[in-house]
Amino acid sequence: MATTRVEVLKTYKIYIGGQFPRTESGRYYTPKNKSGESLANVCLSSRKDFRDAVVAARGAFSGWSGKAAFNRSQILYRIAEMLEGRRAQFIDELVKQGSSARLIYYAGWCDKFQQVFSSVNPVASSHFNFSVPEPTGVVSIIAPQNNSLIGLVSVIAPVIAGGNTCIVLASETMPLCAVTFAEVINSSDVPGGVVNILTGKPSELIKYFADHMDVNAMIYCEKDEANKKLVQEKSALNVKRIVFYDEVNWLNEEKGQSPYFITDTQEVKTTWHPIETVSAGKSGY
Repeated sequence: MATTRVEVLKTYKIYIGGQFPRTESGRYYTPKNKSGESLANVCLSSRKDFRDAVVAARGAFSGWSGKAAFNRSQILYRIAEMLEGRRAQFIDELVKQGSSARLIYYAGWCDKFQQVFSSVNPVASSHFNFSVPEPTGVVSIIAPQNNSLIGLVSVIAPVIAGGNTCIVLASETMPLCAVTFAEVINSSDVPGGVVNILTGKPSELIKYFADHMDVNAMIYCEKDEANKKLVQEKSALNVKRIVFYDEVNWLNEEKGQSPYFITDTQEVKTTWHPIETVSAGKSGY
């Protein structure tokens, strides 16, 4: 007698501080594919989950930003290697829902962008004047909602390549690859707290991403004008840096990656160093 097999849906947890907890709220949702088939049980993250992720990101910032740029480069390259090693799983999840080269690209820029974007400035006094980029701090990100992997990787990689830490809200409708990518990060020498990945509804969490006082910058990747205005208003509370990537085609190799994406979450520090002015001593023969 034939029996119908009951499919057991995988439960995808969130990723905070190098751990995979269930959401504090106890809520979950079940995204569906275009055929209306249920894909998995996915955590519906809460404000408390976001606050926990900010604490983890802040705690990891000093160690991560203090690493040698070459070491960050090695870790990003290791993520790419691990991502490549799980290619079959990512393909399967992408098919159900409807990139390692990008990581290698930013791994190569980790120890180079400082030289490209630093400068020695001419000044009319006895000083050397240097301007150098340094990481902004903790960055909150609402990832692109219309794709599940390449957009996610493309917004995370330049942020951490520059020494920042981040909290990312994955695509609400296509979250599977995001949580699997968290598993890759967890096994790729990335210190806990550097990357924190939440799943859930942007409509519930965007205001917290924008107004949290211990977040230094926010990236928003959608075209929703009402949400963009909300981000601008809430971010003003602690003068957050705001970055909108609402026109970027992440699938385009030329437009979807650039060292300028790294500088979007960098601050420029200028240092004055006094020097002896030889000409003032009237040297000559």
